Amino acid sequence: MPLIELKIPAGFRKHGTDMQSEGRWRDGKLVRWHEGALGPVGGWEERMASAYAAAPRAMLAWEDNTASRWIAAGTYNKLYASTSGGTTYDITPAGLTAGSEDASVDTGYGGGLYGTGFYGQPRPDTGNYSEVTTWSLDTFGQYLVACSIDDGKLYEWQLGTSTPAAAISNAPTDNLGLVVTEERFIFALGAGGDPRKIAWCDFEDNTTWAAASTNQAGDHTLQTSGRIMAGIRAQGQVLILTDTDTHRAVYTGPPFVYQFERVGEASGLIARKAVASTSGGVFWMGQKAFYVFDGASVKALPCDVYDHVFDNINSAQVSKTWAVANGQNNEVWWFYCSTSSTEIDSYVAYDYQEGHWLIGSLDRTAGFDRGVFRKPIWASSAGTVYDHEIGYNYDSASLFVESGPFKIGSGDHVANVMQIIPDEINIGDVQATFKTRYYPTDADTSHGPYTAAQPTDVRLQGRQVRMRLEAQSAGNWRIGNFRADVRQGGRR
Repeated sequence: MPLIELKIPAGFRKHGTDMQSEGRWRDGKLVRWHEGALGPVGGWEERMASAYAAAPRAMLAWEDNTASRWIAAGTYNKLYASTSGGTTYDITPAGLTAGSEDASVDTGYGGGLYGTGFYGQPRPDTGNYSEVTTWSLDTFGQYLVACSIDDGKLYEWQLGTSTPAAAISNAPTDNLGLVVTEERFIFALGAGGDPRKIAWCDFEDNTTWAAASTNQAGDHTLQTSGRIMAGIRAQGQVLILTDTDTHRAVYTGPPFVYQFERVGEASGLIARKAVASTSGGVFWMGQKAFYVFDGASVKALPCDVYDHVFDNINSAQVSKTWAVANGQNNEVWWFYCSTSSTEIDSYVAYDYQEGHWLIGSLDRTAGFDRGVFRKPIWASSAGTVYDHEIGYNYDSASLFVESGPFKIGSGDHVANVMQIIPDEINIGDVQATFKTRYYPTDADTSHGPYTAAQPTDVRLQGRQVRMRLEAQSAGNWRIGNFRADVRQGGRR
């Protein structure tokens, strides 16, 4: 019997027409590949139920000088600190300016340009955009430092559970965020209301901000047409991302302290939290592409799911987009709102070691990688905190993967598929459904689902076939390449 191997490369390809995904995986959820074998992502366990009263938009883990572990989280109007055991404290600074739970676009009366657009058509994108409230969180020694985009002040929390975070003396106000450098300077981003200015305190002294010959405090205004979005430590330097380009800051010591250099043009960050640092570089989502900084320069990443992400992202809520490293699997995950949702419901991930892409749906609004804690910790929009990559619980979510079409007919001949021979660690871990067509834009004819056997008897006919696999077991199943008994039929 003639056997054809259905050998599908790792990762998803989902852009362009259906036939452009020929012989590739086109859709799926909560699956990944390792050395070419398909399997589930790790599951999750609830760590803290409803720990926060609103969706967190930033989280950070750290250890203090006594080796106690902490988790910080910021919502639109609160700042929290939790112990490793799950006790949560409200450490919101007195007088904090509350922000917004959702982003908004002012396209109402007075919000756009007079005389633009056509009657009866949607308004053009000329209104003012108000971001969702996000936080910059970092540590200065053992203390937490924080800045809310809507409040603009720099705060420090000195671990007192009955004492809230307090404004850092003499620090600039009206900032867009902060980052602490490896040399222990705090960078105030967008300092003093200037969206291109970076100010930093004296060495290991976050209350001295006025530059003098006796200290290393200073400031620098970037030569850019954009506004600063975020700063992140990257291989002995600090990467500064604006909404149009990318710069780096390298410590040089007195008298200038830091040297700044543009390292990427047209590589702006799409949202303040949409950047993550990994052992493979710094990765971020741009306006219409993904980028990586390898320590020397910025490069655009080839992306096989470009259309799927950027044609289906909710542009009104794009500022909720955020990124997190998943180091144990050599991945970076971005979570975003799809066009059908005003809250995060989708993700795209990149395996930077094997070079392929993952897609799926999941509600997570903030989190951090393993390190201080043994597992990654991510939180949902309901404020519940989960340990990830642990076990195989998915809260009843279905795990599946579906291929693009395979051509099984020759020329104008149709083909008959008589048997499928699966390659699984344990037969029956997945069920298979097959969808056949005679033409690329034809309607699908569905067959199955079939419970896998060696071999699995099927009766399929067409010129193209797609395969959908759905997990049937809660465990570490693995799927390799299927083979099919294909026999040529007549013309159609």
